Amino acid sequence: MTLASDIGMQPTRRSDQGSEIVLGEDWDRPAGAVESELRDARAKRGFVALRGSPLARKILVFNTIALVVLVGGVLFVNSFRDSLVLQRERALAVEAQLVADIFEASLPRTAPANLVTGDGIDPEEVLGRIGLDRGLDVYVYAPDASLVASTDSIETAQAPPIEGITDPNFTTQPITDFLNWFWDVIAGALSSSDTSRQPVSVPDMAEAMIGEALEGVTVLRGSASHPGAVFIAATPIEGPNGIVGVVTVATAAGEIDQLVRAEREQVLQIFFVALLVAIGLSLLLAANIANPLADLAAAAELGRDKNARKMSPTRVRIPDLTGRPDEIGRLSGALRGMVAALYDRIDGNEQFAADVAHEIKNPLASLRSAVGTMHVARTDDQRKRLLEVIEHDVRRLDRLVSDISNASRLDSELVKEEEEEFDLVRMLTNLAEYNAEDARGRGIEFISDLPAEPIRVQGLEGRLAQVFVNLITNAISFCDTGDAVRIWARQRDNRVLVVVEDTGPGIPETALTKVFNRFYSERPVQQFGDHSGLGLAISKQIVEAHGGVIWAENIRPTEADMTSDPLGARFVVGLPL
Repeated sequence: MTLASDIGMQPTRRSDQGSEIVLGEDWDRPAGAVESELRDARAKRGFVALRGSPLARKILVFNTIALVVLVGGVLFVNSFRDSLVLQRERALAVEAQLVADIFEASLPRTAPANLVTGDGIDPEEVLGRIGLDRGLDVYVYAPDASLVASTDSIETAQAPPIEGITDPNFTTQPITDFLNWFWDVIAGALSSSDTSRQPVSVPDMAEAMIGEALEGVTVLRGSASHPGAVFIAATPIEGPNGIVGVVTVATAAGEIDQLVRAEREQVLQIFFVALLVAIGLSLLLAANIANPLADLAAAAELGRDKNARKMSPTRVRIPDLTGRPDEIGRLSGALRGMVAALYDRIDGNEQFAADVAHEIKNPLASLRSAVGTMHVARTDDQRKRLLEVIEHDVRRLDRLVSDISNASRLDSELVKEEEEEFDLVRMLTNLAEYNAEDARGRGIEFISDLPAEPIRVQGLEGRLAQVFVNLITNAISFCDTGDAVRIWARQRDNRVLVVVEDTGPGIPETALTKVFNRFYSERPVQQFGDHSGLGLAISKQIVEAHGGVIWAENIRPTEADMTSDPLGARFVVGLPL
């Protein structure tokens, strides 16, 4: 079974066994493809698991804190209360002046008037005729500060209702009563005002303002120490011969607080609804974020624990959430890719170990046979031939072990080494000059066709040099006297092609795709044991690590039949720029 099947990379076909493939729909509706432990954990967690998910708790807390801070700031600033106080003070001053104007209009024009004795004017009769708004207290004082009339002792006319204006309903609900009480406690704790004073009565406050009002000005006072804020306006009653009295108008106790409470009531109601919405959205967001992350973590931890216990180890199966157009989908895809790469590496290591064991057994078997035959050899010539076989197998083992060691370290070395930008043309020129001498020493013509302009590439210069050395030496090894080896390079847009070709016997068509396999070697009989078959495999690994490609092909004329004998072999390396 392939690795793609093991980690659920086949979205259109469901496994009959249901034990190795995890599809997206299987993850949403598990039907046996997911481990029972994972299904049980997901079932216990439910839709939202606040107790087992710190991330879900953080999302919920942070969202609600922001809302609470916002509403708390609105209530603490309380700008609407200040506005209401200012408006009520102005209206109260106007009302006091209007009441004083009514008294002034009732005074005789020529005769003197006395509010205490009732000469010229009856204060209680005048006050009883005035239509006052509900909740207003009016006190009329003589210049000697004696009370001559008040709404506490007489019945006053009520102001006629105004069409289009309705009294607000100040009824509250228990939940908002509690919130208001809680806010009053917090506001009282944060307030710097002195609330230890005894409450001051409205008549006492009014009497204290008479002296200032007798000076001919309208005076405003407010008391927050009284149970419920009270505001009082005092204004003089001016007669023809001077001030004859003072009118004080006071609001009902707690009128402003009641208006503020109504405004706060509306804010708290909106806050309560917004809080429920915020909690619901936070839980939904937490379920949409925390639950998939918990599933990904649980799948990884489940595979880790199973493999750590060495009990029925299974492949780690990451849920397929790549259908999500967000970072969680990207994370799922990245984890699945990492798991796929990991198992690719594991499978590759297993195959490499099997290949190594197979390749080492061949020379070992030859050595065992030669050593066993040495005991029964009778002539010196036989012993000499056996020693040559033993020496050849030892060299073969030494070369094989060295190549295996280099191949096994290649992955880690490719990761550790730092890539740098270098001139590919200069490197190929140096390699061509070095290998040209070896080729000419064997009677082989070496042709170098490289561009004059530099070609800058990003990569590991030493490793890429190893690739081209393998290709050049490989081409030389297949050539006889009179053959030729050619290396050339061309730049094409965003890539560069480097080609090494020879006029040797070519490559069998069945081996074109096998030549890059580990330990595969297609050599003449006289070269048996001289090559480990790892050179091209290492070259392919290095080129692919640089994001390039490498392939092999036979050289034939364009019009030639594919079954005709090749004119040579060609290896092409493509590297990105």
